[in-house]
Amino acid sequence: MTDAFTAPGRFWRGNLHTHSTNSDGVLPPEEVCRRYRAEGYDFLALTDHFIGSFKYPISDTRPFRTTGFTTILGAELHSGAMSNGELWHILAVGLPADFAPGNAPGFMPVPGQESGPEIAARAVAAGAFVAIAHPQWSGLTLADARTITAAHAVEIYNHGCAEGCDRPDGFAIADLLLTEGRRLSLCATDDAHFSEPDHFGGWVMVKAAENDPDALVESLKAGLYYSSQGPEIRGVHFDGKGVEVECSAVRSVVIQGHGTGAKAVHGQSMTRARVPYDRLNNSPWFRVSVIDHAGRRAWSNPYWI
Repeated sequence: MTDAFTAPGRFWRGNLHTHSTNSDGVLPPEEVCRRYRAEGYDFLALTDHFIGSFKYPISDTRPFRTTGFTTILGAELHSGAMSNGELWHILAVGLPADFAPGNAPGFMPVPGQESGPEIAARAVAAGAFVAIAHPQWSGLTLADARTITAAHAVEIYNHGCAEGCDRPDGFAIADLLLTEGRRLSLCATDDAHFSEPDHFGGWVMVKAAENDPDALVESLKAGLYYSSQGPEIRGVHFDGKGVEVECSAVRSVVIQGHGTGAKAVHGQSMTRARVPYDRLNNSPWFRVSVIDHAGRRAWSNPYWI
């Protein structure tokens, strides 16, 4: 099967969730792009809050592209209420510059506006890669998540939510959706505002032929990427009885499936590990986590078998 490790092209490092002074970030777009470029990122999506109080920005970062560094237009979309009464947060990367505003004047739901599922579907129809943002921070329920049928992905790690409120997680929602048969990928992001240490902590490694916005978005939609806080995943192979993982030096390699299905192998500076599949309870899907000696993780997208 073709995955991020067997597809043609090379890996490009990027962040999909960032804010600037065009919404509630503290740095102007040019400086945000400069800092990610200086940190060795290949691309950045600046995703300012798409609400009326900020004039519905789709921040134009095209002037800040350079040789070796590109940007993808996007936004964090808001419309409609979740079951807790708060506004939806939906990440959309690869939006057209003229994506039409809805009726979202601020960070509170208002009567008559699009629902979260409706604006997510409209973003997908416009060509964007769409992810359910920070489920734990949002207080998202499984019933909420089920309604976003157009989404490509779940944000499974959000570095800003890790640093700002210790609520970084999206795996519980993602795993339940996978168990229900949803073919979703899993992305790690920063959600950087630069008002706290919320930057350079989680990213995606996207496999594409070139560092081009359109090529990157198509690979994101196809799930041809993995997510990381530092470690590298270099290969995942399933032979029916076990999963063999190739990676940078780590102390633990873990595979997870539905329900309680999981199995880990531990060691010293492992760059290859084979994990038996018998503890995954015949799960029709699995995903891989690797953990290095600093406790940093990398995560594969799900595999369906």
